[in-house]
Amino acid sequence: MGQKINPLGFRLGTTQSHHSVWFAPSKSYSEGLQEDQKIQDYIKNYVQKNMKISSSVEGIARIKIQKKLDLIQVIIYMGCPKLLIEGSPRGIEELQSNVQKEINSANRKVNITIKKVANPYGQPIFLAEYIAVQLKDRVSFRKAMKKAIELAEQADTKGMQIQIAGRIDGKEIARVEWIREGRVPLQTIRAKIDYCSYTFRDIHGALGIKIWIFADEEADEE
Repeated sequence: MGQKINPLGFRLGTTQSHHSVWFAPSKSYSEGLQEDQKIQDYIKNYVQKNMKISSSVEGIARIKIQKKLDLIQVIIYMGCPKLLIEGSPRGIEELQSNVQKEINSANRKVNITIKKVANPYGQPIFLAEYIAVQLKDRVSFRKAMKKAIELAEQADTKGMQIQIAGRIDGKEIARVEWIREGRVPLQTIRAKIDYCSYTFRDIHGALGIKIWIFADEEADEE
């Protein structure tokens, strides 16, 4: 069962939590969801256009949003927060005002906080972006996957699985290649599994990268 659904949604309420925390009536739920998407898209585009990122681990790992009646709290987890703070003269204040204009929210204040990721190579999105860069540079997909596993081992992960699907190496027929190192217990709910699905395009078409990282496991309660 754990292999047929999103590993994060499968573990909500146990080892995983929502990236967006707010409540809304059923009639306005879709508006709140679209607002979250606007906030995330704007922040990602802002960082991509204004920051000089030299490696994949300096980008955004995830964005958490917490909404109240008069406040929207946005927490950005980055590999190198100094890039966003020092990237523009006004820094965070400029980003906060731009996000507030983007969502047209005059009654709610937007507050943005940046936090540094403890182990960048333990984040699946960073490893997926690393593999994508290697594949665009014509590096062998097997070599790129093995190197990503070596980087994840530096972050003290207990196991990792990588899957690449599409026209790998420009072959005419699409196929799926995968590699696993260590334990990845997808059917164990108490296991904390970090997961990401990343899509990028090269000259041959779209390739999909999926990464599962087994970070930790909760102890049984006696």
